[in-house]
Amino acid sequence: MLTLLELLQSGGTRTAAELAGRLGVDERTVRRYVDHLIDLDVPVESVRGRYGGYRLASGYRLPPLMLTDDEALAVLLGLIAGRRAGLMTAAGSASETAAAKIRRVLPGRLAGRLEAVLGSVAFTAPPGESAAPETAVLLALADAVRHHRPVQVRYTAAAGRRSERTLHPYGLVAHSGRWYVTGVDPGIAEDRTFRLDRITDARILPGSFEPPAGLDPARRVLSGFATAPYRHHVSLRVEGTPEQVRARLPASVAAVEDAPPGPGEDPETQGWLCVQLRAERLDWLPPLLASLDLRFSIEQPDELRELVAALADRLSASARRIPRTGGASGRIG
Repeated sequence: MLTLLELLQSGGTRTAAELAGRLGVDERTVRRYVDHLIDLDVPVESVRGRYGGYRLASGYRLPPLMLTDDEALAVLLGLIAGRRAGLMTAAGSASETAAAKIRRVLPGRLAGRLEAVLGSVAFTAPPGESAAPETAVLLALADAVRHHRPVQVRYTAAAGRRSERTLHPYGLVAHSGRWYVTGVDPGIAEDRTFRLDRITDARILPGSFEPPAGLDPARRVLSGFATAPYRHHVSLRVEGTPEQVRARLPASVAAVEDAPPGPGEDPETQGWLCVQLRAERLDWLPPLLASLDLRFSIEQPDELRELVAALADRLSASARRIPRTGGASGRIG
């Protein structure tokens, strides 16, 4: 079918007999291939008469999609994974129709093998319920980021309050099934990060701006999560490396930096880190800190100290507990 498309793109009207000869099939198969192309929205016209046949609509040009086995598998798996991760736009049906079109143009042998792979793939979590951004919003913001153009957005906050914001967008970030745009509000000179699914309209404004050198949009978004206002502000000192701490406390959860020497500590002593995080609840932190397997001290809050001490008591009691053994006992004479 791809070869048929290439023949039609070369121009002119091709008879069914000519196409059948070039493809090595019968005319009935040519008509079936033409129907497949029409189903894929390729405008193939049928010309009646003595010199009739098939041709492409005037001005239409479509490069054929030629995929190897590895490429086809990568595209289909990428579409499925993106849909399950919540990284598709609001036009979510586009991924399904794209996958269907790719499946329909694959040779039977390859299509069967890919269906076997897709049918045997298991995911460890159900598809997310994340809201997807509007396609027009995503494209407008991406264009503004690329060309360093200011943009005006209509935004609805979590509490339902609507507003119009002007933003110098530095980058788009996909994190945990959601899209974010991060930048600075030029009116108040403050950093801002917005969820794209809460933006109902994005309009590029005249002018341009220069983003900061060495900017890392993903790091900005994750740091914003770690410093967002929550009920509890937790401050820790941990003896270890940033990599060890990050294994349990990623950048979206905690801010990590070198800690100055504490009271009575040698200024030359290295290896202690200052860890700052915010949380609505504290009950999940004691087991997480224990899993670090590193020495740490709690600077605040006192409530966390009590929770860690209670966990330590339970673990100590469990370690001292002697399990009971069942069955009858006897004496051998």
